[in-house]
Amino acid sequence: MVFCLWITGIPGSGKSTIAKELSDELKNKNTTVQILRLDEIRRIVTPNPDYSEKERNIVYRALAMMAKFLYDNKINVIIDATANKRDYRNLARNLMKNFFEIYVMCPIDVASRRESNRVQNLVQKELYKKAKEGKIQLPGINAVYEEPKNPELIIDSEKFSPKDAVAMIIRILNL
Repeated sequence: MVFCLWITGIPGSGKSTIAKELSDELKNKNTTVQILRLDEIRRIVTPNPDYSEKERNIVYRALAMMAKFLYDNKINVIIDATANKRDYRNLARNLMKNFFEIYVMCPIDVASRRESNRVQNLVQKELYKKAKEGKIQLPGINAVYEEPKNPELIIDSEKFSPKDAVAMIIRILNL
């Protein structure tokens, strides 16, 4: 069975950590998988991101289509992206039969603290600070984050370690 997982949650919730550990575990099980990280894709699609709704609409639609291309070629996909609106995630759900939405739930204060300690690489640092200063639109602060209505799995990242989260995901995939 080929699958697509969309790991969603506010910035700093733990999506990328879970996606990386899941990818490693799947590869250990000889399961081919590709992580699509919005932060990597955004650097190409919108090299000077403004995090506006217009930009988000473009990058999330492109992300869903990239996932479908991989899925159609029998490559399992993990999407690591906030996707602040359900419509973005539902687009991917409608494009692929074996789609799983994984919601990484996390309080804003915890996510903000995690994000502020992030090593700057692909992601801008201090997103929460910039959002509070009105410099960017950030889901959970000054942009909407629509929690999934019926995700296949909810992971409370304050209660469960990334390793626990991976075990839960492996179970719903029946691997």
